[in-house]
Amino acid sequence: MSDLHLSPTMKRILLEACIITTVAFAFGLMVNYQMVMNSFAGKSVSTSVEKTADGNSTGGAVTDLLYPDPVDMEEIDDLLAEGALLVDARNNEDYKAGHLKSAISYPIGDAETKLEDFMQQVPKDRTLILYCNGFGCPDSFDLGVFLLNAGYQDVLAYEGGYPEWRDAGRPLEKGL
Repeated sequence: MSDLHLSPTMKRILLEACIITTVAFAFGLMVNYQMVMNSFAGKSVSTSVEKTADGNSTGGAVTDLLYPDPVDMEEIDDLLAEGALLVDARNNEDYKAGHLKSAISYPIGDAETKLEDFMQQVPKDRTLILYCNGFGCPDSFDLGVFLLNAGYQDVLAYEGGYPEWRDAGRPLEKGL
């Protein structure tokens, strides 16, 4: 087997490349620490556009990139105490069978037809916590995007949804 001999210049270049790669990796991990930890914990990784107090994005004309921020079950009690509203994005049958206590029904399938009524009942500056059938269910996220584009300013998506809430023994209601 022949020995691979590298010139001193090539060794220096490889060493510098390894150092640059290691520093870049460490910096990227440091900057994205929370996102990385969330992904290891099985939580979704959401990107949101920074918004001003009036609900407009700070990125200029790009308003269709507004996404609801994720919220954990542990944060919901404090948000409800501050006046947040739970919104069930599932269909009416699922809502009637069981929903989070004090949640209102706003099925994603009725988003456009019920928007005017929803906007008359719920101010645009109220915090909304949307949920559906748990991880893998896009309804709360899609409704959140719709409501953000309709002018709502503080829209959160509870990704664990009804199944996580129920399995934790949290308060539920049935019917309308």
